[in-house]
Amino acid sequence: METKKSIEALQFFVTHLAEGAIVHKQQGMIFKSQGFTKLGQKYIDHFNEEMGWVEKFTERILDLGGDVKFEGMKSRDLICDPIEYVKADLAIQEPGVEMLMKCMEGVKDDPTTYDLLKDYLKDEEEDLYWSQGALELIEKIGTQNWLLLQL
Repeated sequence: METKKSIEALQFFVTHLAEGAIVHKQQGMIFKSQGFTKLGQKYIDHFNEEMGWVEKFTERILDLGGDVKFEGMKSRDLICDPIEYVKADLAIQEPGVEMLMKCMEGVKDDPTTYDLLKDYLKDEEEDLYWSQGALELIEKIGTQNWLLLQL
């Protein structure tokens, strides 16, 4: 088992997932302030879920004897339009799922890390399908009707 590969992969996800989680939390707060309570809560809950993964990945790094790093987070624009945000989030999710699958290939000789990333992949696929489904529903019922569902 190449412990270094596993630690590097997990650290990558700790950094970028924490960043994405904070964005989800802020977006949720924005949507709630606009009156889209359900949508806002969805993204706030998503923050909590993602931070749970950050904890699991951090624990695994420590189990492997690695040092956890807090790496700088880049600036990201927040989006006030809920539909534009779903589109923007989907644009991040699609390549992210693909990258996760490639990453899993690199840690396949570490069954514990592989299984952890596999469970995370299932979670990310659910998020991807939700975003795709939301955009399909918007196409079918229209923007205003979809937004009413988010109140």
